[in-house]
Amino acid sequence: MKEYLFTVVLEKDEDGRIVAICPALQGCYTEGETEDEAIANIREAIEAHIESRLQHGEPIPVEVRTEKVAVAV
Repeated sequence: MKEYLFTVVLEKDEDGRIVAICPALQGCYTEGETEDEAIANIREAIEAHIESRLQHGEPIPVEVRTEKVAVAV
């Protein structure tokens, strides 16, 4: 079993729910009532996403790095 490490972004939506997004895996996102629930849900979503890619012989994306960018508007 190989271990993968991905960045996860947490955001609060307009209803106050926590949205968890894995930017490296297109379309891999979920939500929860709390941060802990959102993290548990995104962990399951990432596992399912990776398992599907492996079953279909698709490559697993490799993150190069993450960067915060400041923008003044």
